Amino acid sequence: MSTTPIADLALVSDRHSAGLISRDGSAEWLCFPRFDGPSVFARLLDDEAGHWSIRPAIPFETTRRYLPRTMVLETTFRTGSGTAVLTDALLTGPDDGGHRLGVGVPHLLARRVSGLGGEVPMEVDYRPRPEYGLIHPILSVADGGVTAHGGAESLVLTTPVPLRIEDGSAYGAFTVHEGETLHFGMHRSTPQETPARVWDQTELAARLDGTIAAWRSWSSLHQAYDGPWCDLVHHSGRVLQALSFQPSGAIVAAATTSLPEWPGGARNWDYRFTWVRDASLTMSALWVAACPDEASDFFSFLTTAAPTLDEDRALQIMFGVRGEHDLSERTLPHLRGWRDSRPVRVGNGAWNQRQIDVYGELLDAAARLERQIGGIDDDVRRFLVACADTAAERWTEKDQGIWEIRGEPRDFLYSKLMCWVALDRGITLAGLLRAQDRTESWRLTRAEIRDALLREGWNERVGAFTQSFGSDELDASALMVPITGFLPPDDPRVLSTIDAIAQRLTDDQGLVYRYRTEDGVDGLAGEEGTFLLCSFWLAQALAVSGQVGRAREAFERAAAYANDVGLLSEEVDPGSGALLGNFPQAFSHIGLINAAWAIDQAERTARAHTS
Repeated sequence: MSTTPIADLALVSDRHSAGLISRDGSAEWLCFPRFDGPSVFARLLDDEAGHWSIRPAIPFETTRRYLPRTMVLETTFRTGSGTAVLTDALLTGPDDGGHRLGVGVPHLLARRVSGLGGEVPMEVDYRPRPEYGLIHPILSVADGGVTAHGGAESLVLTTPVPLRIEDGSAYGAFTVHEGETLHFGMHRSTPQETPARVWDQTELAARLDGTIAAWRSWSSLHQAYDGPWCDLVHHSGRVLQALSFQPSGAIVAAATTSLPEWPGGARNWDYRFTWVRDASLTMSALWVAACPDEASDFFSFLTTAAPTLDEDRALQIMFGVRGEHDLSERTLPHLRGWRDSRPVRVGNGAWNQRQIDVYGELLDAAARLERQIGGIDDDVRRFLVACADTAAERWTEKDQGIWEIRGEPRDFLYSKLMCWVALDRGITLAGLLRAQDRTESWRLTRAEIRDALLREGWNERVGAFTQSFGSDELDASALMVPITGFLPPDDPRVLSTIDAIAQRLTDDQGLVYRYRTEDGVDGLAGEEGTFLLCSFWLAQALAVSGQVGRAREAFERAAAYANDVGLLSEEVDPGSGALLGNFPQAFSHIGLINAAWAIDQAERTARAHTS
């Protein structure tokens, strides 16, 4: 059973796949050659599922950081005899001036050990376990490294120190002295590599330095936000970039599968796929945090992944990172799960749900990124028009909603609201989409949706917009009513909804639940933590409504749960404050970026009115 706290993990990415490194220098999670591929290391989900640690052999204390303006991790080990630094990165392609980060990657985890002072005895423990721990590969010593063969994968470890092989693992010890540097690396061996290639120290050093330079070039070219919490916003932008799949333009919701929404519970899902909703919101957030040149790639990816809407004129809600449609869910019974949270799942059964909100998020992103996508081709244009048309046709239908309930479909307020957004933004984009002939019809349907939301979505008894039509249940997604511009931010119903959620849908720390999960109201058993995206939504809604002081307090409460290297999970345990859920979570970093930007805009407006 894995007991590593989620907050002890740090992300490395080459924009193809992702790894998670623990505070004590262990690669606890790594999937090759793409985010949703089978893992090579998965000790995060089971002690026997593989890892690769490089750490001091004597007691040590640890501090960590990302090298400035990069996603390259630096871990400093301080011992009684000296100090050593471990630098970790998934190698990107060469620096091209920051334009196409992640092109031509070698699928290699590079690890540099440097002595800063004195001498530090170190130990290496290398245990590759491909296919989620099912395979114990055959390890063999090679000149300058170790090869691993088994199943569909071959791996090559480059090591400057000799390792002994025992029971499918490789071990070694060495001492790093002040001023000394050693480079390790592990990569996938392809059929073209005959024999499997071990990298030399000079090549590994150059490629790691090139990866640092590539991230810094990208950050310098793309990141210009200068409002409050600038460092957090820029870092979150890099995290979102790290969760994007460069070859296709897809964006994954998180780097992991089956990190639970409650310890020991069954709300454990695979998030290594591209949700139309999450990816669209990511593109909107990157408009603030990173000037997304990849916007056109993203819309082209969706157009290719969903070349036509299905026979019901519905857009599939999620895809594989290369556009795969069938994401059928299965369990891995041989894995115990993080802190015995079972089942461990790969694939996601929500792939064939109907969720009518997705058209709104998609067209909202297109409207925000209009300048970046001004040169879209006719295929993308037709696709976006079809999305607006489908929102107009399907808005009256029940669905599973933004939270993907596994119970009966409902008339979710958020889903209807986002259909309104789809038409509202479609009207705004009509010129770009060459859809002026549709605007009158879209306006009429937009007005119908508005009337229904005000009539059926507002609950006078509760004093708030509620989860679904006719419901008394609060839902944090109602905070999107002012954020989307559906109602003016000073509308009494908006202010009352914000206050109701702040008072009745929060824990003792002021963090926000999505909704109450008692009695399996969402078709699932068990509890969940507070939701960081919703906590940032509260800050954003407060800022939009002019309550900047309260907005800052709400932002600071949520942002305080970032770990020591600035990463956020999906949820927070309301009792212990521990991070829960898949990690790092794009939704949470999206929320941080948008809330910071809203507070910045509100403060600029307030200053303008007093000047």
